[in-house]
Amino acid sequence: MRGSLTQLQVVHALLLRETKTRFGANQLGYIWAFVEPLLWIGMFVAFYGLFGRMTPPGLSVVAFLATGIVPFSLFRDTAQRCLSAIEANKGLLFYPQVRPLDLVIARAILEGATHLIVMVLLMGGVALWDGALRVDSWLETLAGLALALGLGASLGLLCCGLSVYSATVERLFPSFIRLIFWASALFHPVETLPKAARDILLLNPVVHAIEMTRDGWFPGYQARHVDGSYVCAWILVFLFFGLTLERTARRRLEVS
Repeated sequence: MRGSLTQLQVVHALLLRETKTRFGANQLGYIWAFVEPLLWIGMFVAFYGLFGRMTPPGLSVVAFLATGIVPFSLFRDTAQRCLSAIEANKGLLFYPQVRPLDLVIARAILEGATHLIVMVLLMGGVALWDGALRVDSWLETLAGLALALGLGASLGLLCCGLSVYSATVERLFPSFIRLIFWASALFHPVETLPKAARDILLLNPVVHAIEMTRDGWFPGYQARHVDGSYVCAWILVFLFFGLTLERTARRRLEVS
């Protein structure tokens, strides 16, 4: 049995390794982490201008899109990287101190830190452009990002365990994420939708994380239907099945 201190040391070592692997060889990884959301934002700003779409009154279109795209990217990238944690680090599992859960935790921490920095840089740039930084609630904004991170990590852990038994999970995952992308209300407030459409979208827990981020960032933004406990329930369900699969997958990997 491992102690908590041993697990912290293992996760810390894995985190340093993941950081060096992803960002250490060159600066492109750092740059791409910032450029990718900028490209998405730029593309949809162009669409807004082309089709005459408007954001809610008083909201910067760039800030509105950023507060949707960054939380979704945090969810998506965390889930994808946690999903591939075992496949990318099988050699490390020969060490008895390293477990699949440690790989997932290290990758989730790295994604959370990376996207938090990206969010700060993007919204800081918007504040410089607008000449003022107005945030309604830093706590609620961070809570929305934390929920997006928790959803991504817990779903990634679940899919990581499933991928040990079937490679189909990894092949189908991108299609699943694309479906979630178009059902996450990235480009319009949920409150502006007809009730029937709104009720369907609110079944998606990612919507709640995005709306909470926006509700915390923009003074006066209305997100009356946000329910953090609903998102936490999804996270707990994913974690329950994910941790169960991680334990059984660990035994399977030890046998093989």
